[in-house]
Amino acid sequence: MGLRFTKMHGIGNDFIILDGFRHPIADPQALARRLCARRFGVGADGLILALPSDRADARMRIFNGDGSEPEMCGNGIRCLGRFLADEGLCRKNPMTIETGAGILTLALEGGSAPRVTVDMGAPRFAPEEIPVAADSNRVALEAGGRKLDFFCVSMGNPHAVTFDLYPEDAEFLRLGALLERHPAFPRRTNVEFCRMSPDGGIDVRVWERGDGPTLACGTGACAALAAAASMGLCSRQAAVRLPGGVLEIGWAGDGHLFMTGPAETVYTGEIDAE
Repeated sequence: MGLRFTKMHGIGNDFIILDGFRHPIADPQALARRLCARRFGVGADGLILALPSDRADARMRIFNGDGSEPEMCGNGIRCLGRFLADEGLCRKNPMTIETGAGILTLALEGGSAPRVTVDMGAPRFAPEEIPVAADSNRVALEAGGRKLDFFCVSMGNPHAVTFDLYPEDAEFLRLGALLERHPAFPRRTNVEFCRMSPDGGIDVRVWERGDGPTLACGTGACAALAAAASMGLCSRQAAVRLPGGVLEIGWAGDGHLFMTGPAETVYTGEIDAE
């Protein structure tokens, strides 16, 4: 019997979503490594399980292409919200989803280009919460012969944001790999290379922990806005431009960050479960 899946993406950050309400999923780490392989599997940045929750309307587990399990994924949770609605697994709007970073609230918009707004919670700057092995969330790190200043922040998962460099491809790949596993980050980190644009927006290239270069990262976009606004580089609302598209990020007066962007189904299919 084949394993039914839905392929979705949020501005190019793509996911395979499985219905864990109806079908138990054994060994999701190994399944993620197999299904996410772009030449030998379905191909995706991550595997998402839609699961029941006794604390929220649903629970999300997400696995990177290397089988590791991050706490949260901003583009992934938007896709999961749309999947739950389309499959009739949750008929509430707004809905709540339990994640490794806590319970988040999503509001779905309709239309030909459906968008989802997620209350991403408040960014955390304490070094022990990120975590970063330093006395402050502002650190200067050396990697590959470069010394860069980073603003570190947790969006439920760790991020290191720099405005010192917006690298070309070869340097991006080299530095991203080194910084993800830098000794300053005991649980590894996502890395955002950023630059401000004249209109007040933020251009971001993301190296994702466990995946490497991706076209977009929702938590990374939130981290970039939190860093830029804290550093006085922009206001508390900005368009964050990633290689796959644009996310609208706002930092509300209650301290919560709100992310708005699309969630689109690419196709559905079946693959051998073994």
